[in-house]
Amino acid sequence: MAIDDNLKYSVLMSLYKKEKPEFLIESIESMLKQTYSAEEILIVKDGPLTNQLDLILSNYKLSNPRLFSIVELKDNLGLGLALNEGLKSCRNELVARMDTDDISLNNRCELQIEEFMKNPLLCIVGTWINEFYDHPSNTLTSRVVPVNHNDIMKFSRRRSPFNHPTVMYKKSAVLNSGGYKNVMRKEDIDLFVRMLHHGCIAKNIPKSLLLYRSNKDSLKRRKTWVNCKSYIKVIYNFWRMGYSSLLDFLIVFISQITFFIIPVWMLKIINNKILRGKPL
Repeated sequence: MAIDDNLKYSVLMSLYKKEKPEFLIESIESMLKQTYSAEEILIVKDGPLTNQLDLILSNYKLSNPRLFSIVELKDNLGLGLALNEGLKSCRNELVARMDTDDISLNNRCELQIEEFMKNPLLCIVGTWINEFYDHPSNTLTSRVVPVNHNDIMKFSRRRSPFNHPTVMYKKSAVLNSGGYKNVMRKEDIDLFVRMLHHGCIAKNIPKSLLLYRSNKDSLKRRKTWVNCKSYIKVIYNFWRMGYSSLLDFLIVFISQITFFIIPVWMLKIINNKILRGKPL
């Protein structure tokens, strides 16, 4: 399918001082190698960075000042609020999210652009992901999410229907839905459900187009009370606004309390056997 050369997109990333420099370079390089190139790569400096991270950004900016845009925040605001600031400055209506430690496959953005061309009503297009720990060639699990809009709506009443680092969305649709909120670790599902609730049409491409960098401590972070409480609060808000049912809320409430109580080894089994699948 031929792609309209005038259909431009921005890449939106948020960088925190604790990111590893080599991960940042891998992430940026994966976006530079896209088969359909970005018109802009905008990186938000979420508070002061290390000298090494600043040097990396400076080198990219010097090498291609038109392509790279840097938004500097005086203080660390957290992912959601930092992305809001970056989104306001993006030059293009279509914006591809990307995390600073993941790796996009070369054709990710081209396939997403094609979906927007097929259906101009689309507001969000995501993809599946493969997860890895040490090396991107050694993927361990996949996170498969619903493909069509109706299934995405049903799924989103309890769980995030998108893999956040994979989404390409319309800037106006995000801003019209209120943008990201200051929701600890759940800013993605909070935004996506508000967009869906406001009538946004969505789709996921049934292919793993991003390599997601995980680690052995990620399950421990999901077991923290802060994470569980935030998840419960978000779904509770969905129930109050009439999006999720009482049953949806109760299932999430019970599952999160269970995750908080059970040992990590048991959560790992649940995650790998039920919540995730084999690499695609």
